[in-house]
Amino acid sequence: MRFLIAASLLALAAVQPGAAADLSAYKRPLTVPFEGVTAYSPQLATLGKMLFFDPRLSGNKNMTCASCHNPSFGFETPVTTPIGAANTALARQAPTVLNVAWVSPFFWDGRAPNLEEQAAGPITAAAEMNGKLDTAVTEMRAIPDYKKWFDEVFPDKGVTKETMLTAIATYERTVVSNWSPFDRWVDGDEKAVSDSAKRGFELFTGTAGCSSCHTGWNFTDNKFHDIGLPSDDIGRYKIDASSPDNKYAFKTPGLRNTLYRGPYMHDGSLKSMDEVIVHYESGGVSRPSLDRAMSPFLLTDQESKDLIAFLGTLTAEKQDIPLPTLPN
Repeated sequence: MRFLIAASLLALAAVQPGAAADLSAYKRPLTVPFEGVTAYSPQLATLGKMLFFDPRLSGNKNMTCASCHNPSFGFETPVTTPIGAANTALARQAPTVLNVAWVSPFFWDGRAPNLEEQAAGPITAAAEMNGKLDTAVTEMRAIPDYKKWFDEVFPDKGVTKETMLTAIATYERTVVSNWSPFDRWVDGDEKAVSDSAKRGFELFTGTAGCSSCHTGWNFTDNKFHDIGLPSDDIGRYKIDASSPDNKYAFKTPGLRNTLYRGPYMHDGSLKSMDEVIVHYESGGVSRPSLDRAMSPFLLTDQESKDLIAFLGTLTAEKQDIPLPTLPN
């Protein structure tokens, strides 16, 4: 697949609850945006993919980026929260890597402004991979194939902390969810999704109010919201205390391949999509920072099934992620 260096063709526009749903607002872009970052090349992305799956970046050589961002589970983990290097559960679920080329900032609390900084965080965090980038650089330079390939891709730098993180970030930008039935429906194929899913889309953009935050082709506004989950984690407020609304606020996740990505929410506290719907129906915990879009509503059993049927149409019909062969 060739990734063109071109601006996204899509203007992400929110559809207000109750408004007529405009399918064109959800049309997927045809290129991956690489403006303002290191230009894409297949060699660079391949290097990044190898590092993403290489346990030698971790302190004990037993964890990879894919340990918490598993392709089989929508680049997340199928447990409440991932298990880190200290063999203890982390405080938060791993956000998906899917479609991160269209995401900014990063982490649930937005503490990393770009993918390069995001990549360094889990690798060096003692509770996560517990790696040391200086050590990893030395070890990668000692592997003939890695040294050769980095020298070719970065002729003036070779293997450095910067080039390693650039490679990982470049690969992550190429992790894009494939076409789904919903995309074929947006493109005009009325038979691509069921009548139940079509009713679910009307609920998503109407009564349920999901499109207040889940906007555009990747179904995220890239903003932070307190959705009323009971928690002691103050989220975005720890990073940005400029507004009391940031208390308990977390980044809106995209919804592509979402049915592969349970359990849900920043803390993995909701095990199924049925539980997610029940939470939103409740309106969440009432507190001053609760997002204004959160208000109770009630769906019938059939409406809940319709909403889940729609979410199912966002899952790619085919998503092959072959594992790389690592050099020794």
